[in-house]
Amino acid sequence: MKKYFSILCLLMVTSLYSQVKLPESQLKPFSPEDLLNLNRVSDPQLSPDGKWLLYTMGTPNIDKNKINNDVYVMKMDGSQTIQITKNEASDFQPRWSNDGKKIAFLSTRMNSPQIFTVNFPEGKVKGLTTIKNGVSSFQFSPNGEFIAYTSDVKILETIADKYPKLPNANVYTYDKLPVRAWDHWEDASYSHLFIMPAKGGDGLDIMKGEPYDTPLSPFGGVEQYAWAPNSLEITYTAKKDPNYARNTNSDLYTYDLKSKTTKNITKGMMGYDKDPSYSPDGKFIAFHSQERPGFEADKVRLMLYNRSNGQFTNLSVNLDQWVKENVWSNDSKTIYFTASGPGIEPLYSVNVTNGMFKKLEDGWFNYGGGMAIMPDDKSLVIGRTSMMRARDFYLVDLAGENEPKAITQVNSATMVKVFDLKIEEKQIKSTDGKNVHTWVLYPPKFDPSKKYPMITYCQGGPQGTISNYFSFRWNLYLMASQGYVVVAPNRRGMPGFGQEWNDAISKDWGGQAMDDIIEATKKIADEDYIDNDRIAAVGASFGGYTTFWLQGHNDDGLFKTFISHCGVFNLTSMYGSTEELFFPDWEQGGPYWEDDEQYEKFSPHKYADNWKTPMLVITGVNDFRVPYTQSLEAYTVLQVKNIDSKLLVFPTESHWVLKLQNALVWQNEFYSWLDKYCKK
Repeated sequence: MKKYFSILCLLMVTSLYSQVKLPESQLKPFSPEDLLNLNRVSDPQLSPDGKWLLYTMGTPNIDKNKINNDVYVMKMDGSQTIQITKNEASDFQPRWSNDGKKIAFLSTRMNSPQIFTVNFPEGKVKGLTTIKNGVSSFQFSPNGEFIAYTSDVKILETIADKYPKLPNANVYTYDKLPVRAWDHWEDASYSHLFIMPAKGGDGLDIMKGEPYDTPLSPFGGVEQYAWAPNSLEITYTAKKDPNYARNTNSDLYTYDLKSKTTKNITKGMMGYDKDPSYSPDGKFIAFHSQERPGFEADKVRLMLYNRSNGQFTNLSVNLDQWVKENVWSNDSKTIYFTASGPGIEPLYSVNVTNGMFKKLEDGWFNYGGGMAIMPDDKSLVIGRTSMMRARDFYLVDLAGENEPKAITQVNSATMVKVFDLKIEEKQIKSTDGKNVHTWVLYPPKFDPSKKYPMITYCQGGPQGTISNYFSFRWNLYLMASQGYVVVAPNRRGMPGFGQEWNDAISKDWGGQAMDDIIEATKKIADEDYIDNDRIAAVGASFGGYTTFWLQGHNDDGLFKTFISHCGVFNLTSMYGSTEELFFPDWEQGGPYWEDDEQYEKFSPHKYADNWKTPMLVITGVNDFRVPYTQSLEAYTVLQVKNIDSKLLVFPTESHWVLKLQNALVWQNEFYSWLDKYCKK
């Protein structure tokens, strides 16, 4: 029966760290507490002389229910680490001054985030700004004379403005969409870009009066604006379109500091255009672009804008993958970037003159999470993860003569004490004969002569690949460490396998993608070591949709239980309550009243009569992308039909459960439910 799948490659994963593991008798399975206590590094910044690495590290404290972010500096040779800040407040987004003698960072020690500075290597922390609404991001100009920063500005009239004699009135009012965004209601304020003297003083709002944001909400950050090398121009990302909720048309705007004028340099490009970065010689602006309007999961291209003639070049035209992060070489001849791949996110380079690109690093890792080029252009500092290791920073030799070297090893004290796992990549034939790349993770001390319960992991997105990422929520390594075989298929709709594979899920949510998942489940379940009476399917967002869909199509009883987190249950009510309407417009082909074919065919609620399997349903009240009412609708079906079920509601969480104690409850309830049905 094993003829149904073929092995692509078998990877016996051992420790990625240089530290020696404890003897096997002293090792323990990786636990939820281990996961949530891991340190989290981010935002690597090289000093101008390339001798020091500046970064942020978040240190969890479950008892205090918080992650404390502080700023660190490490000597590149590893000989010294300095903790720059040690404060109960959150200190983050550190940046070097242009001469390397000062470090600036954001801190919440004055409640709202403000810019603080400290002389390096020794100095006292001093406050630089007291901006009314705080600072969300900032950048020094290359000449060190200015700071660009973003902050909220009140633009629209509020109810309090309109009814000053009713100070206790608490009302929102709207005359256009959207009214909500991810985890908050829209208000009268917008995030604007300001320019101020680096020594302090008033900031100039270069978007004055405009009801638009930069960066883009909710995921945009400091990468969405950039200074020109001569410090006379700045380019930023904004979506200045009145029909904001139903399109993806963001553009790049350049602001001239002398003339105080703004120009849209990507006008007519109707998809997302964002993340500008100037070449060091000032001749070009590289940026990320998606071509098709309204499609947030279109191929992400690496584009080049020639500042002298206004021409565009698609540098990734011959790469059928999504570009992620990028950085210029100091000589302006090369751009280094990461991109999606089949289960990995490799590092590439592209020559900006001839467009020739090559893969530099494609080990069994994901590269990304920050990158910075050394002054001599010979090496790169970059984040790296795997399924079993959270992010650390590595030094990558760009000539390929030396193996990547770990700069940080911030979680080694924990990871030397826990079991590593056997992980395989398999190619499994789906119902249409095409191969589905599938991860299989095995429990600690796996013995193929024994029987194990199995979890089928259903990815969200729907366009979100299962690669070598390390998640602090849906962690496949943690799942397998609890004694489960974990099957994670990269079904139709996943980036990394070409845009055609990615596009195949749109307008076919309950079709081939579901067949891919079911086939992967069945063919791994056919192995002698799987107990077919103990198989579960779990997932969040579109993965939650998947478990709702499978619940209504489980006639053969393949799955013994399901878990859905913030899943889409009713496509019709979802359209009327979600916020970015371009998403269902693209995925379902438009509003339900114009054409209800997709809504009738692929909405899980239409198959509720078939529901019979025990299910745990989880939701966050502040989730406005997939509103909590979707989960309530599904739970109501389960209860009315007397199906064993449980509802877990987080009143202060959104699409993700982020607070540490809530996250630990989530993990405990998750595994308690699985164990109830999948462990003897």
